[in-house]
Amino acid sequence: MTARIVRPAVTLLLVMTALTGIVYPLVITGFARVVFPDQAAGSLVMRDGKPIGSALIGQSFSDPKYFWGRPSATTPQPYNGVASAGSNLGPLNPTLIDTVKANAKALHDADPDNRRPVPVDLVTASASGLDPEISPAAALYQVGRIARARGVSPASIEALVASRTEPRLLGFIGEPRVNVLALNLALDTAR
Repeated sequence: MTARIVRPAVTLLLVMTALTGIVYPLVITGFARVVFPDQAAGSLVMRDGKPIGSALIGQSFSDPKYFWGRPSATTPQPYNGVASAGSNLGPLNPTLIDTVKANAKALHDADPDNRRPVPVDLVTASASGLDPEISPAAALYQVGRIARARGVSPASIEALVASRTEPRLLGFIGEPRVNVLALNLALDTAR
């Protein structure tokens, strides 16, 4: 009697393991590769046939001639996909307040003549810590520093920001945004 009960249970376990653990993932991956080839491959950004980043994961830029993205809360290095997480600090937490002040000071030190208000997305991390995009206001805040570092007019950098700004999805979902990696690549090719 035990074999009568165990055999179907073991058979069902093996069949379901094969279906849900092998067949289903292969079908979904194959479908994704056909319908969404770029996204299924990680949305990699290529230059000269080599991957230089992803359109979906931020990168750390610190050179004054490039746009800087949102701060990342991941450790041990910024934009670590394995450690994706927000800081989970509340608005009154002294650590968050100190971090925001330090980020604002770094922005001011990099561009002391900038009198614009600092956009919140340049001093706070996103929920994932991997956000590849910033607001148009955050991009425009950095125009003066980049224009001076590159020896070009601020108007040309502002035009580049405007041309790379993505609108709200379907006109009403989310906020306008600018992908930092795409913007920095456009800066390099605009020379």
